[in-house]
Amino acid sequence: MQTNPFDLTKMWHKKDFPLLPVGEFELNRNPANYFAEVEQAAFNPASVVPGISFSPDRMLQGRLFSYGDAQRYRLGVNHAQIPVNSPKGVDHPHSYHRDGAMRVDGNAGSELHYEPNSYGNWQEAAEHELPLEDGGGIYRYDFREDDHDYYTQPGELFRAMTPEQQQVLFENTARNMGDSTLQIKHRHIFRCYQADPDYGKGVADALKINLDTVDLSLDPGTSREKWRAANNAHPELNQPTHPIDSGREIDTNGPDYIDPETDPWLL
Repeated sequence: MQTNPFDLTKMWHKKDFPLLPVGEFELNRNPANYFAEVEQAAFNPASVVPGISFSPDRMLQGRLFSYGDAQRYRLGVNHAQIPVNSPKGVDHPHSYHRDGAMRVDGNAGSELHYEPNSYGNWQEAAEHELPLEDGGGIYRYDFREDDHDYYTQPGELFRAMTPEQQQVLFENTARNMGDSTLQIKHRHIFRCYQADPDYGKGVADALKINLDTVDLSLDPGTSREKWRAANNAHPELNQPTHPIDSGREIDTNGPDYIDPETDPWLL
């Protein structure tokens, strides 16, 4: 791949990685009790079956901890006992979970909950263990070592939008920049221009800034030092600005379903 596959800001192009149907997920009823079936549900990306492990995607790495932590706070340490979170069709699933507030299933009685032990209650399943790697399981990934292209995919996404969608993007960008300094607004216009000249011009127009006054000759940067130099350019522009108008109302109605093959947001 030309980009780092685990960079959350990048897409895996459909032309390079065609979508493959793997089945159908049928929703055949609405929840009978919203609290019991929805608000108590606990989906955790750290819960995987043997044979599946975790990528170095930074967003995923954060979620592996934060989801379970939030669920223990929201539902209690024994939230796996709640029917919506229990294995379907299994009356007494075996796990190492013991004790804690709101334990209501007998707490596995006198059964041991550690391994190894001399009573044979638990045994290792070596065939399900992931292979050990040299140096342990701690890594450091510097995404900038092999991927400095921050503009190609944003440009492709911009060109996939309709003119109406592009205009909404310009106005949303300008409105959310609020009273940022003129230096920051010029910097953002420069970055948008690197993705597509029309993108930069549209944002400049929405911000009511003449594109000719923006320095487009800066080095977009392939290193941390060059990025810092470009970001700190033109300190004389470090002056306050005023927010633009709040914008216009747009039609938010759209199709209920978009085919992934024709979805313009999925490159």
